[in-house]
Order: sequence, then structure tokens, then C-alpha cells
Amino acid sequence: MPLKFFELNFSEMTDFKRTLITTALPYANGPIHIGHLAGVYVPADIYVRYLRLKNEDVIMIGGSDEHGVPITLKAKNEGITPQDVVDKFHKIIKESFQKFGISFDVYSRTSAKIHHETASEIFRKLYDTGKLIEKTTEQYFDEANNQFLADRYITGTCPKCGFEKAYGDQCESCGTALSPTELINPVSMISGNQPVLKETKHWYMPLDQYEPWLREWILEGHKEWKPNVYGQCKSWIDSGLLPRAVTRDLDWGVPV
Repeated sequence: MPLKFFELNFSEMTDFKRTLITTALPYANGPIHIGHLAGVYVPADIYVRYLRLKNEDVIMIGGSDEHGVPITLKAKNEGITPQDVVDKFHKIIKESFQKFGISFDVYSRTSAKIHHETASEIFRKLYDTGKLIEKTTEQYFDEANNQFLADRYITGTCPKCGFEKAYGDQCESCGTALSPTELINPVSMISGNQPVLKETKHWYMPLDQYEPWLREWILEGHKEWKPNVYGQCKSWIDSGLLPRAVTRDLDWGVPV
């Protein structure tokens, strides 16, 4: 069965139609470039403007991704805080979109109060309804920096295709979903040292429990998706979905 976060009554809104366009969130660790514009934002803006010309109710929403490895690594390398990094580049990115005429109705940031509150609310809803599972697992630990390493803080050789710069959650070369312990010759992206395994406890979304529903919903219900998107989803499902961690041992993120 699909997860249901909120119960809404649409009985009096049968004639209401709004199109929501969302775009990939650029990391706030540097300015946007022509690849960002051509690959994501110009096509989305063209479609939104087309719908507006037809007088349709449409909203385009975007924002800066201000959490994650690229942010914290840049802060560490420059001797500043992650907040300093994202404050600088969110402003640059937002102004760039305005200058290029990308017509967002809302352009926000993941450090915004509403984002923290909404993400925490969704987590709490899943937790309170028993949708999450708690697991104690072995996770890589950087002894030089005395910290656990989230999956994207680790690189190594992909066990599937041999790509030497695979991340701890996915190989960007072959697209295989991975766990950090599957990497060959893992290395900490923080210190460059080989990490050690230590036990830690986290909350997981048991995707394996929803695999039959996801298989039907995606593979049977959305064959109109682009071949590369459909193929990637099919590859993940066919290889067997695993529980996915929804918490991390990090001090820069959304508190839950």
C-alpha cells in the first residue's frame, strides 16, 4: 500500500486543477553554469510559460540544496562554516536565475525554517505510524576526524563495474545502488584515510516492504517516463530494494 502522509478532503474540489512543476535543487557550494540551465531550468521554464499562456493554474517551485557532502567539504577546505558557504552561494544562485529570467513562483532553500519543520513533520508522521524501522549496523568511522561517515563521505571501487570513484550509496558510472560496506578499498573523503567499521543506530525506510507496490506503480503505471529514468528505476527494483537510512550521524542537517 502507498504511504499516506496527510489526509485531505477533495470532495468540494473536483473541478480544481493545478500543475506543480518542481526542479532539481542545485547544491549551494558554487554558482550555476550553462549545464544547469540547459539541462533543467530552461526546459522547465519554457513549459511553465506555455501553461501560463494557456491561462492554466501552474506553480514552479525550486530552491538551493544546502545540506550534503559538497557543502561540508567546501566549508572544511576553506576554513569556514557550512552556513557561510550556503549563505554566499544561495544568494548568487538566486540572483543568477532572476537575471536569466527563470520564472520561479517560489525559490527557497533547505535551511529555511519551513523546510526544517516540514521534513521533521514527515519524519515524525512516519515514526508515529510505525513505518520506520530501527537498525543497528556497522558504519565506517574516520578515526582521524573522530566521526562517523555518511555514505557520500566515502568513495571506493564499485563492486559491480570497477569504477574507482563510486560513492557509498551509489555508483555514478553504472547506476548501481550500494551500501558503503560494499565498496572495495573505501576511503574517507574528509581525511583521505581508510575508515574502520563501528556500530551505530539509525532509522530506515523499509523499501523492500513496498517493492511489489512500487514495481506495479512504476513499471506498469508509468511507461511514459523517459527511457533513462524508467530504465534506472527498473534496474533498482529488479536488483531488489533494501531498507534506506533516513537519518545520518551528522551535525549539519535537519534535526528529527
